[in-house]
Amino acid sequence: MSPSVTSVAAEPGLLRRVARSYAGRRTVQILLPFLAASGAALVATERWPQLGPALLVLLAVGVIALVVWLIRLWQFRPELLARRLDREFPGLEDSTGLLLRPTSDLNLLEQLQQQHVAERLDVLTAATPALLPTPWRPSLVISGLLVAIAGVLWLLPKPAMRPETTVATAPAVPLRFVGKPAPAKAPRIQELKVLVTPPAYTRRAAFAAAQPSFQAPAGSRVRWRVRVSRRASAPVLELGKQQLTLRAVPDDSLAFEAEQVVNSSALYRLRFVGQTSEDYAIDIIPDRTPTLQLVTPKPYTLVEFGQKPQVGVRVTVRDDYGLSRARLVATIAKGEGEAVKFREVATDLSAQLRGQPTQHQLTYTLQLRQLGLTYGDEVYFYVQAWDNHQQMARTDTYLVQWEDTTVDASGADISLGVNVVPAYFRSQRQVIIDTEKLLSERKGLNQTTFAGRANEIGHDQKVLRMRYGKFMGEEFDESIGQADAIPEGEKEEHHEGDGHDHGHQHGAPSTDANPSSLETTAALMDPYMHKHDDAETADFLEPAVKAKLSVVLSQMWEAELRLRTARPAEALPYEYKALRLLKEVQQQTRVYVKKAGYTPPPMPEATVRLTGELAGAATPQRRADVAAPAAQPAVRAALGLLSRLRRGQPTTAADAVLLDRAGPVLAQAALQHPGAYLTALRDLRQLGAALRAGQPAPCPECLPVVERTLTALLPAPAPAPTPAPTPDRLARRYLQALGQP
Repeated sequence: MSPSVTSVAAEPGLLRRVARSYAGRRTVQILLPFLAASGAALVATERWPQLGPALLVLLAVGVIALVVWLIRLWQFRPELLARRLDREFPGLEDSTGLLLRPTSDLNLLEQLQQQHVAERLDVLTAATPALLPTPWRPSLVISGLLVAIAGVLWLLPKPAMRPETTVATAPAVPLRFVGKPAPAKAPRIQELKVLVTPPAYTRRAAFAAAQPSFQAPAGSRVRWRVRVSRRASAPVLELGKQQLTLRAVPDDSLAFEAEQVVNSSALYRLRFVGQTSEDYAIDIIPDRTPTLQLVTPKPYTLVEFGQKPQVGVRVTVRDDYGLSRARLVATIAKGEGEAVKFREVATDLSAQLRGQPTQHQLTYTLQLRQLGLTYGDEVYFYVQAWDNHQQMARTDTYLVQWEDTTVDASGADISLGVNVVPAYFRSQRQVIIDTEKLLSERKGLNQTTFAGRANEIGHDQKVLRMRYGKFMGEEFDESIGQADAIPEGEKEEHHEGDGHDHGHQHGAPSTDANPSSLETTAALMDPYMHKHDDAETADFLEPAVKAKLSVVLSQMWEAELRLRTARPAEALPYEYKALRLLKEVQQQTRVYVKKAGYTPPPMPEATVRLTGELAGAATPQRRADVAAPAAQPAVRAALGLLSRLRRGQPTTAADAVLLDRAGPVLAQAALQHPGAYLTALRDLRQLGAALRAGQPAPCPECLPVVERTLTALLPAPAPAPTPAPTPDRLARRYLQALGQP
């Protein structure tokens, strides 16, 4: 063996070098667009921070996909490389795979071919370092476009971001104090800032209050920051019945703040070095529960026989801040009487509330068969909804019943009425079942068998039609809604007990009189004859029932016609309509009789009646006169003082106590309705401070406002008794006449 042949064992290393060269170039081709895309994503995140989470997820997915692809790319698979070299270079003569086999396993011809391929591959590698082609143009174009996009995004003006509201950046609100102003050198409150942070369920950002009195959702965190003119004792916040001492801000020696979660409306004021601010209101807006309005179906829905066993449900749901989840709860009742069984099924509808909308219409379809219902079963359902605060509301319970045509009236109902509908009225349902079964088996039947079975069902429909025709006076097969003449050669058979005089029609001997005399005789006898085939007089049904039975016979005839002509699919609508009308006739002809209850025995007139004796007839009652407590005495006393002030009468400093006693009552009302009572409460306290200082009323025009507000707090006066009207002269004379013996 020549040395050149034995050196072929090193050729797999040559293939490995070719594979590494190709993998390196492919890696650079992929990394260029990936790095450009990452740069564009970073620029977009810097311009629009709200896109950061989404772009971060996309970048993570891209990195994972890139790593997986690179691992597979750098895996050396010599068989695939050999096949590709054979496809790219015909000079290798499809023999590159010989380089992967040991020389000792080859015969002489294969060894010569292996040496030839190795020499040829050396020549190709020396001539072309990048042996396998890699297209650089798409990679460079995509990278250039991404770099251009990143440059454009960088040059775009940065959108103005809404700064986050903090208590430091909040605007100051005006603050008013009660009483004399503080001396110029005394410490005082320079500014007040109020920051309201709504709870998470509202999905609202924090906001700064524009006025000392403000509105906030229930559960909001309120922060007050006060700046004073110079260092002194810490201000005190009176919030309802609480007193909160403001704590010093670490980085500002003249600032104090307090924080509190407010769940109900309250009044607050600030105290600082003898100064007291006016009362301000926090009006809390409670979180309302969701409201549900069930649009369809109606409170009671009956799925009749022949209808699709499904009911659509549409519910409109609303909430003030957002809806989080909803579900439909259905209770299935199967069976009757003591054998009834209940089963509850809950269906989650939360997938329809994506984004937590404040208003949405939920839709769902109750599939009765999928719920396990059959004829005669019922399902009770209601819809529940939760908002972001986990407050729940639900609709009323609605009923869906699947009509059961196989259930006959109960024994008690039959005993209370006359059942004119025989048992075979229900066989129309069997005709429908046979027709549907024939249609389901149509593919496996030939035309002759199919037509024969349809004809048999048509015969059953004919027998049923003839039975119902007897109630309409029809006696022949050809009768459809009305009877035809008796064919020649047929005589009407009568039996004893028919209930009519046979001599009226059949007892007269035959005669050969002329036709005119026969017609005259027939006209004279017509009012007295009993006609079996007259649909107008041969039944005992009411006109409304008779009209429905006529329609039933017509529908049966149409169904029979299509069954006889091998068209059962076209006969089904007529069969269903006939069955529905038969059930209506069955209910319409039932007579109900009210059951008799307990009848008490008559009272003897001579001993009890008309005597006026009520002993033991009336419930004993205990009456006592209790003095009613005085309603709002503090308010009435304050109203008396205000009346004296309005008339200009002299007052003393002790009279201010009357106004102070009415203050808590007015403050309690201001908690419920700040807009109606808060101004009057401020005026009332100003009047009290002026009376204690011995000064006149600071605002005389405030007196009527405070007086009207306090008067509105008093309960409505009891109606004064009115004298009974005296009878007129005619009535008196009538009463006198009644009293005379």
